[in-house]
Amino acid sequence: MRAEAAQQQPEAELPPEAFGAALAGLPGMGPARLTAVLDAASPAVAWARARQGAPWREPAVVAALGLEGPKVLDAWRAAAAHTHVEAVWRRIVDGNVGVALRGSPAYPPELADDIEPPAILFHRGEREALLADARVAVVGTRRCTSTGSGVAFELGHDLARAGVAVVSGLASGIDGAAHRGAVAAAATPPVGVVGSGLDVVYPAHQRELWRAVADVGLLMGEAPLGAAPERWRFPARNRIIAALSDLVVVVESHRAGGSLHTVDEADLRGIDVMAVPGSVHNVAAVGTNNLLAEGRAPVRDAGDVLVALGISATARADRAERRVAPSPADEAVLEAIGWHPSSIDQLALRTGDDLSVLAEALERLLVAGWIVQHGGWYERIAQGQAEGSVR
Repeated sequence: MRAEAAQQQPEAELPPEAFGAALAGLPGMGPARLTAVLDAASPAVAWARARQGAPWREPAVVAALGLEGPKVLDAWRAAAAHTHVEAVWRRIVDGNVGVALRGSPAYPPELADDIEPPAILFHRGEREALLADARVAVVGTRRCTSTGSGVAFELGHDLARAGVAVVSGLASGIDGAAHRGAVAAAATPPVGVVGSGLDVVYPAHQRELWRAVADVGLLMGEAPLGAAPERWRFPARNRIIAALSDLVVVVESHRAGGSLHTVDEADLRGIDVMAVPGSVHNVAAVGTNNLLAEGRAPVRDAGDVLVALGISATARADRAERRVAPSPADEAVLEAIGWHPSSIDQLALRTGDDLSVLAEALERLLVAGWIVQHGGWYERIAQGQAEGSVR
């Protein structure tokens, strides 16, 4: 959507994702509260109630608000009074950011059935990155050794070459090294899950890596644009890393650290955890050696991970149905839709095509299972949800 088009769009014509994004940006609106609110009301209705400061009587929302409920509602009302939803949506569209609400066709099926699915996801890059033969989280300490960094880079590189998507948090240390290896492999796209808004790079020195992951893979998170990297967001991010992964590999970890929180989240979901052995004199390997002492499987190289996954570098399991690729002309329309709901008028502005040409292209994409239509809105479908989708 062009900025001038978005400026002219009244709230009544905005998609649910716009209101969901505005709700996510309210003060004190963490994942549990946002989930409870959106389970109780549609995004537009929930936004209207927040703006009015109206009390919530639904038990799940009351529980999520806690003892400070009245204070939180007052903060929501004050913030909403100065928030224009159309401006929030314009910023998202202008930033080429996709938005997926839980239950929408664009929502990743890999997270839909999770024990704690995000109510909303913001993403930039290629959603097909989630369709690799397997997804492996490579995590570890920020305060890693040069040896640990080198091992993480090699694992990221070799797993990507073997058809595995490397999932990590784009933090300093082990996470960043694994993603640099995956990017350098120029093979399977990596997936980065961040704990701040997609436009707030943290740590700042990872800016080029964030850009590279978004360019060749997928950058995603549940924090709205502009959200600062508050401490509580990183444990929340770690649950998404675990939920997206078929396997978690810890390269280096101190006795206590964020990577061990990812291990806990993996254990809750029945996801296997492996660890790279380290010297008993290396304080950065105390956590990983403790994992091995618990009976976790060791990782010496990418081959150990592939064996655990039941994948070889030459024979890859096809884990998802494949849709027939659209023609170049239809692909251009699909790219114009992006990953947020779009009307045919907006698509005409983006593509420059006549409405009749667009209508034919949209019909072909509907039949082929690339998009769905809800009223006057067209929305792209994540792979894995195409079969059985309805118009």
